[in-house]
Amino acid sequence: MAQSMTEIAFQIILFAGNGKSSAMEAIHEAKEGNFEEADNKIKEASEELSRAHRFQTELLQQEASGESKDINIILIHSQDHLMTSMTVRDLAIEIIEIYRTRQ
Repeated sequence: MAQSMTEIAFQIILFAGNGKSSAMEAIHEAKEGNFEEADNKIKEASEELSRAHRFQTELLQQEASGESKDINIILIHSQDHLMTSMTVRDLAIEIIEIYRTRQ
């Protein structure tokens, strides 16, 4: 049974939020000089964001197969949350490298 758009949106929000939190934790670890843990947190962030992306892909596949549904504000919020979280992860990677080169 396929999940509703709202259920999928909440999954995207959940996993994107987890990814963003892990990326922020990675920055804090790098700031303390714990680069191995920072790298682990970035890996966690990427895994969580991949989970969110899989749910987004499910929505895209439904749309492509003609299962068009009304768009709701929760879905829009989930897409915004995912994109923002991916940006935080990408910036965290760059910030960690800055800290790493200054050690």
